[in-house]
Amino acid sequence: MTVRPALLCSLALAALAGCLALTFTTGGTLGDRTPLYGWYAADAALFAAALLLLRRVPDRQVARLVLAGGVLVAATGLLAPPRTSDDAYRYGWDGKVQAAGVSPYAYPPEDPALARLRDPGRFPASPPSPASPTGGGCTGWDERRTADGACTRINRPAVHTIYPPLAEVWFLLQRPFGDGVRVAQAAGAALATATTGALLALTGGRRRAALWAWCPGVAVWAVNDAHVDTLGALLAVTGLGLAARRRPAAAGAALGAATAVKLLPALTLPGALSGLLARRPTRRDVLLCTAAAGVFALSYLPYIAASGTGVLGYLPGYLREEGYQQGHLERFGLLRLLLPDRAAPWAAAALLAAVLWRVLRHGDPRQPWRGALEVTGTALLLAAPAYPWYALLVVALAALDGRWEWLAVPAAGQVLYLAGGSDTQQLAYGAAALTVIAVAAHRSRTPAPRPEADTVSGPGSRRSARPGGSRTGSRDRYR
Repeated sequence: MTVRPALLCSLALAALAGCLALTFTTGGTLGDRTPLYGWYAADAALFAAALLLLRRVPDRQVARLVLAGGVLVAATGLLAPPRTSDDAYRYGWDGKVQAAGVSPYAYPPEDPALARLRDPGRFPASPPSPASPTGGGCTGWDERRTADGACTRINRPAVHTIYPPLAEVWFLLQRPFGDGVRVAQAAGAALATATTGALLALTGGRRRAALWAWCPGVAVWAVNDAHVDTLGALLAVTGLGLAARRRPAAAGAALGAATAVKLLPALTLPGALSGLLARRPTRRDVLLCTAAAGVFALSYLPYIAASGTGVLGYLPGYLREEGYQQGHLERFGLLRLLLPDRAAPWAAAALLAAVLWRVLRHGDPRQPWRGALEVTGTALLLAAPAYPWYALLVVALAALDGRWEWLAVPAAGQVLYLAGGSDTQQLAYGAAALTVIAVAAHRSRTPAPRPEADTVSGPGSRRSARPGGSRTGSRDRYR
């Protein structure tokens, strides 16, 4: 008796969810990283197996299976407190500060002016001892001392917040539901599932949406660690979908909002303007750019009124800290293999400008996510950041376009985040770059997919279907 493909795929999904559950409950933390290597490798292998089995599932069952699997994968991230990032503690703190009527850009968390807002969840009590009159303990991987000797789980408690204004609005909106990390995780799960829904809607329920929905990294970075980058990814995907449907004002507003959540989604704007240099600018182009800039600027106005230039927060210091400063360069690892440190940032800018020109000159406005993926993915390959959740946007764009090879970029970030070191940076991102280039070269030698596989579905779109088409998914492979 032949086992049905949907059943096999469901079993693989169940195995993936079980492995993720063990990853979160027994698989180590940022303070004990060694177990994470094995668990993450097992998660990735089961993810790949589930994707391969999905290719044989009949078309009519794909959307439901992708969505159900996405909900299951996201839910695993709720099984434990954050294991590899403490950013969610800062999110809740910023929301609490705003609810108290204080600008989140006004004071760092350890400032005495905010002492009345301290709570045990973010400022755990540590009993005093002869060796430490202000309290002992404070030895957890997510705990550190403030200037006045208190123990806190908030990272960088001595500096102002770094997050743009719509991220701060998102933190404030979570306050009615509580201010603990569990609320942030639930919000992350909701955003991850909403992004799956948006991808299914934009792709017409195609298999490629599983690249996001079932990705173990989404469960780790978007849900368990609750990174706000997920909101930026959802807004960017929505904006690009609206751009493909020729709704420039709404598309620009969504992309501007995405950038006001986390600055990285600004890199998707050239995708929305694909082909601009090959034609005369139109009213749609102007309207899209104006809406994006307008929403971004307007989101800052209330906070500028309250904090002035303080809205920049810790951004300049963060860039120096993360190794983007001349004389203390820790990024651009691949370019530093070939060039002096001083030349690496300029070379990165030149290469990114070349990709921008290619997208603006030769990009397809009917598929704006392709150009957005090329620009965003290239920028991360060149900068080689140590934080894999920066690439949540790349995961969403890869799912929208079906180009699975770009998942090597967040994988490289994850390896670097756990292992650290310049050699690891160059090896991990070097392998990611070779993967992207090799698969792209292979695709250039194979026939292009049918046009309808890349067309946005929904009202106002042109999507055709072949009568009596295949029921096994041959029309919708991960290209």
